[in-house]
Amino acid sequence: MIVCYARGGGLGHLTRIRAYLHTVHGDEPATIVTGSPFAADPRVLGPHRVLPVAALPSLRPSELVVDAFPAGIEGELSDPPRADRTVHLARLLRWAAYRPLLPREPIRFDQTWILEDLDPAHAAHLARTSAACDRLRLTDPPSAPAGLAAGAWLIAHSGPETEIHELVAYARECASWEGCRPRLMLAAPHRPAGLPADVEHTDRYPVWPLFASAERVVTAAGFNAVRQLEPWRAKHRMLPFPRRWDDQFTRAARARLTPPASFTAC
Repeated sequence: MIVCYARGGGLGHLTRIRAYLHTVHGDEPATIVTGSPFAADPRVLGPHRVLPVAALPSLRPSELVVDAFPAGIEGELSDPPRADRTVHLARLLRWAAYRPLLPREPIRFDQTWILEDLDPAHAAHLARTSAACDRLRLTDPPSAPAGLAAGAWLIAHSGPETEIHELVAYARECASWEGCRPRLMLAAPHRPAGLPADVEHTDRYPVWPLFASAERVVTAAGFNAVRQLEPWRAKHRMLPFPRRWDDQFTRAARARLTPPASFTAC
């Protein structure tokens, strides 16, 4: 039994775990322990079983997959359930802030998959505590094609609502800089209160099939958005937000240093 630790309240952990299970295990059924409310949406985790985080100690996995936080989101994985194989999915963290949560004897991982460039001290820790550290490029499960009206700008974010409103304002600023007034489409789980009437809304999930047809895509600088939008970097506009452990500002700065391909202006 594959058991995936994906504790966190957002959608990002679940999207990444689903991509990992598709990429590495061909969507072999797994059990995902999480407290995220997005796990209740059957579109998010597909065939995989969901259990609360409190169930983790009672499980006996053949493979234990720990997403993002090598010691758990609160440092609570000092004594994880015994597994035949332990795997870690490593993405960028604010390592200096997270490091004090590490137990005296951290988990020894059989395999760490490095999903993006890490803080050097973070990478060094994983090299010491992993039998193998290798790069992995995630692929999302296939999804039905979808598109937007010609010239539409897409704003994609799962919340909170205050950040959605900031992204809408940022999209308008970007459009003003480019001298255009595009049609705006928000992709979010719910239409937030106070969303301007001229902003359309869809709860489409996954949202990545819309990227190809959008004139511009405006998002935060979360791991999945930056990863999925890499082929369309030229039309990606990102606004990083502060997070407890995720370092969206460094991720956004790195992405902006990558020369984008040419694109058509408004």
